[in-house]
Amino acid sequence: MKLSLILWSLAFTFACQEVSSAQDLLNQFEKLTFQNETDESLNYRLLSPKIEKGKKYPLVLFFHGAGERGSDNQKQLIHGMKDFASEQVSGKYFPFVIAPQCPKNQQWVEVPWNAKSHTMPEKPSNSMRLSLQLLEKFIETHPVDKNRVYVTGLSMGGYGTFDAISRKPGLFAAALPVCGGGDEKVADRIKALPIWIVHGDADRVVLPSRSTNMFDAIKKAGGKPKLTMIKGVGHNSWSATYANPATYEWLFAQRNK
Repeated sequence: MKLSLILWSLAFTFACQEVSSAQDLLNQFEKLTFQNETDESLNYRLLSPKIEKGKKYPLVLFFHGAGERGSDNQKQLIHGMKDFASEQVSGKYFPFVIAPQCPKNQQWVEVPWNAKSHTMPEKPSNSMRLSLQLLEKFIETHPVDKNRVYVTGLSMGGYGTFDAISRKPGLFAAALPVCGGGDEKVADRIKALPIWIVHGDADRVVLPSRSTNMFDAIKKAGGKPKLTMIKGVGHNSWSATYANPATYEWLFAQRNK
């Protein structure tokens, strides 16, 4: 009985330490609000490297999924962000990471997620427009390496990733859309961009074909995208993606020519 209590106590202590460690990582993200010239605003969190005079740093724009929408400026950190803040990533590649929060009942791209395809809206959604404004303003005012600006996102944010690079292909050095989808008809716009597409082949929320179709369309347009279909994985293909050191080795190696 005493041994069982000791083992339970140790397990509980380790679990608490793990939660505390994860929260410590997330606490590195500064809570901020972007306001544009017409007084529109967007909540975002910012991870910053330790700035050294004269140095420029890579920047990652991260689009969260549908479940993290809101106004608390907190939920967008739930998935992936502790990985970016870890010593293995932040301590090795020293990126800025911008994580905006999409307001409730809005989308990064105003299209249905369960459809087999979609046409890219002529204009960006409000949250996408503000995110791109935030990104461009941040690049102007901070020591960002303009040749190393990246975008990634999961689920609704995977759609956002495809939408962002289709609207601003020259702004990014690489893209990592996870379990999302894009408009195959505009694949020619992004054919020159390094893109690594990831999806779970058992996903029932966003059809895996949304990723494979984009991969095929970009290849047909003359691009050289990467595609990883994770066998037996459903909608949560992001946990394995953001926990994989190869993800960051590839991402931060890309540069605009």
